[in-house]
Amino acid sequence: MLKIKKGDKVKVIAGKNSGEESIVLAVLPSVNKIIVENVNMVTRHIKPDTRAMKKGERIKKESPIDISNVMLICPKTKKPTRVGFKVKEDGTKVRIAKISGEEI
Repeated sequence: MLKIKKGDKVKVIAGKNSGEESIVLAVLPSVNKIIVENVNMVTRHIKPDTRAMKKGERIKKESPIDISNVMLICPKTKKPTRVGFKVKEDGTKVRIAKISGEEI
């Protein structure tokens, strides 16, 4: 079970976008990276296609960042927190915020 999942609100703590808060769009567990909305934007150049009559263009898109460069934001205190795990009485494993002890 990963500590950060798609749809979580996170704060970037390292890199060129440090301090920004945004939502996780995708998690790439095989390379230990995530894609965060409007963070680590890169420009991609698309070649023109004469057969399909498409013009060349430049598009901006998010690039993956390492999962260690972000912290989850606690839903109760709205502050960055570490994540822990807890097993409930019925045997399900849930994530908890270390700062408040709340279930995420």
